[in-house]
Amino acid sequence: MTKSNRKFAIGLDFGTNSVRALIVDIESGREIASVVDSYPSGDAGVLLDPKQPLLARQNPNDYITSFYRSVSGVIRQALDVKDAEFMPQNVVGIGVDTTGSTPIPVDRNGIALGLLPQFKNEPDAQAWLWKDHSSFAEATEITEKASRYQIKYLAQCGEKYSSEWFWSKILHCKRVNPNVFDAAYSWVELADFIPALMIGNTNPDTLPRGICTAGHKAMFHAQWNGLPSAEFLSSLDPDLVRLRDHFNSKTKTADQSAGQLCESVAAKVGLIPGIPVTAGTLDCHAGAVGAGIKPKTLVKIMGTSTCDVMIHPLAEPLSTIPGLCGIVPGSVMSGMYGIEAGQSGVGDIFNWFVKNMTPELFTKTTDIHNALSNEAQKLLPGESGLLALDWHNGNRTVLVDQLLTGLILGMTVHTTAPEIYRTLIEATAFGALTIINRLEEYGIRVDEVINCGGIAEKSPLTMQIYADVCNKPMKISRSAQTCALGSAILGTVAGGYYENVETAQQKMTGIKEKIYVPNSHAVAVYRRLYQLYHDLHDAFGRRENSHGLYHVMKELIDIRENVRNS
Repeated sequence: MTKSNRKFAIGLDFGTNSVRALIVDIESGREIASVVDSYPSGDAGVLLDPKQPLLARQNPNDYITSFYRSVSGVIRQALDVKDAEFMPQNVVGIGVDTTGSTPIPVDRNGIALGLLPQFKNEPDAQAWLWKDHSSFAEATEITEKASRYQIKYLAQCGEKYSSEWFWSKILHCKRVNPNVFDAAYSWVELADFIPALMIGNTNPDTLPRGICTAGHKAMFHAQWNGLPSAEFLSSLDPDLVRLRDHFNSKTKTADQSAGQLCESVAAKVGLIPGIPVTAGTLDCHAGAVGAGIKPKTLVKIMGTSTCDVMIHPLAEPLSTIPGLCGIVPGSVMSGMYGIEAGQSGVGDIFNWFVKNMTPELFTKTTDIHNALSNEAQKLLPGESGLLALDWHNGNRTVLVDQLLTGLILGMTVHTTAPEIYRTLIEATAFGALTIINRLEEYGIRVDEVINCGGIAEKSPLTMQIYADVCNKPMKISRSAQTCALGSAILGTVAGGYYENVETAQQKMTGIKEKIYVPNSHAVAVYRRLYQLYHDLHDAFGRRENSHGLYHVMKELIDIRENVRNS
């Protein structure tokens, strides 16, 4: 293939702390160039408030600044790769994925309120990051009212609404900061905000909305012709109805074009105007595409949290599954149900321990995770006598309760840091097994598990523990940049180069040679430990459990909030 006709796609992955831009040769799947640009604001890009530990916001300007820097940077880098034969005019499509639900309050022109001078320093006017759990009360209220409503809006959302999602965050804003709520003409998910910027259509009434975030986070579904009815939203707050009126009811799948790259943006980044830009999608769904997802394959995107994604043909029956983050037609690829679950904290939990609880011995090394892993590797399953619950950020699946907290049981005066570190990894593996069990309980076979993300790439210990706990081989996606690769794949379809996602995946995806295989002795020990984890899971996590410990974590949080706010 000559330089004149070699084709490329660009994938953009807006994560929790940074933006990654990736350029891929779409015939070989070769990753030509990549750039990561970190968000400059807050703590690793996150705006925090020590008095409100459930709050997590982001500066919308960080997204815009990092977009321009990462894309222009990756174009320059690709032009310097001599054997790549990259030419900007040969880019066939650009795909976009982001975190979510990360809604942004915007004005009539689609400008984020946080960019306006009067709201620059107002946290509630910024982007409400996915892991902002301050709207837990509103999420509970939505769940309770939806359970009594004649239309079962939560049937496709696991039957519980989450504080991580769209409407609970907006309703909380109305109650804690009506000035920001009143100033917002609409709210736009980050996954829709970026493509709108790129195509030059930021009008909240007409900008393309992706089915992925709308379906999984905002209760959007074809069964009830889009968003929940004005009557239902009015039962929460009458002022929510006007936001419904400013939400484009025609959603798009991520393998469809949202529009074409506009001239002003193209000129700033060094591309040619007119390149198709995909409708936005969630990072984990793009990661599933980049990992080569197919029916009966579970893809785990492992980072600060994890997201578990599966697909199921639309033509085959599928039950609703309690506790999931949604079953949405087309949310991963056309012709398939997208099935989402996950854990609110995984890498975040490991990082918390390293940052706050690591003894001086391990702070002398530049790679504390590696030092702890090396020591934890020497321990046998069950040797420490420890057991933990992985709820430091609450529980996303299957309990859907952000007012649950972490727990470590069995410590003595002899307990060591590597023992605790390994136990935290095991806890997240038990949480992963709980999700697999729930899927299979409702008829979704999990024949294969493919992992991707930083943890899958960097932690052999974690992958082996997951294989042993789940008693399934753990495969690793060939690409270290699976979410961005998935977005690039979606870009090739939106750009018309490939007919469908499956065809593009055959060219552009694969798995690594190394596969983590379960160890029979470890499997047997973890089977016993998982039963104890399950007992703790139900005792602290289920109101109806006979052990009566459901109130403990809730009351601790209530005491904490009362003391901090007194």
